[in-house]
Amino acid sequence: MKRILLLAFIAAAIGTLTQAQKPAWRQASDTELASLLPARAPVIKEHIETEMRTASGIVDGQGRYIAGVVLITAGYSAEGKYSHFLVVQSPIKIGGVDLKPGEYIFGYTHAGDVLNVHFNDAATGTLVGTTDAHLIPSIKGVTNLHIWPPATRTIIQIGRFGIPYELGEK
Repeated sequence: MKRILLLAFIAAAIGTLTQAQKPAWRQASDTELASLLPARAPVIKEHIETEMRTASGIVDGQGRYIAGVVLITAGYSAEGKYSHFLVVQSPIKIGGVDLKPGEYIFGYTHAGDVLNVHFNDAATGTLVGTTDAHLIPSIKGVTNLHIWPPATRTIIQIGRFGIPYELGEK
């Protein structure tokens, strides 16, 4: 009986250690975002100014970020192709789009209660994938960009629209 209890205790301890090693994601602070996101984002052959007051992101216990910011595209060749800059330091699946660690730009077109969102590689402009953001009736506040930590909601919010995401393993 003592052996069974000892084995159960060891199994529970190993399970606790395994869960403790899994990094917890939290909302990144304004200071953290300012140190991570560039004032002028490298987009294809240009460096486009960012609007830091719109920055949002999450960080895990290992210091890996998923963060984004609105680009000030007036006067650039963006032509509605992109509006946001995104830094990914841990794999993530946004909608149906798998993003590896790297820098991305994304934009969208509005179609009724849906935003058609397209993700592109920031350095080359190459399309990585597209997904839809759907109107979220439960969200009353409109925001340019909000990346919610997974403990709260697993969505990336653009305005009143949201795209579900899944965090991957590195």
